[in-house]
Amino acid sequence: MSVFTPAEIAYLRGQRLARLATVGPKGQPQVVPVGLHYNAEADTIDVGGHGLEKSAKFRHASANPHVAIVIDDLASVSPWRPRGIEVRGRAEVLTSGGESFGPGYDPGIIRIHPRRIVSWGIEPQRRAVTVGR
Repeated sequence: MSVFTPAEIAYLRGQRLARLATVGPKGQPQVVPVGLHYNAEADTIDVGGHGLEKSAKFRHASANPHVAIVIDDLASVSPWRPRGIEVRGRAEVLTSGGESFGPGYDPGIIRIHPRRIVSWGIEPQRRAVTVGR
């Protein structure tokens, strides 16, 4: 059973861009745009990219696994309808799997194991849940 609702999974499957927050060695936060996909088999969010393995976010996630990712968009501007999912969790840095994102992507990925999920505009009510992982 997934930690995400069916509506959240459908939303995640339709998105390709997110913002990943990591923490650097001196405690400084960094937020960067990243490519993502929902991994149904692992029930995780996998982050991939061109040059990912040489990036600060990859080094940060390797050293400090506490990360957050926000996937959001506007369902409508009139009326104003933002929607999205914030996932806080544990990063697992892997050296393979990124090729599935497409040509030119690095083999490495950052796999995010959810611990806290907050979603809005996807279900009728805002959802906030802590999961036991």
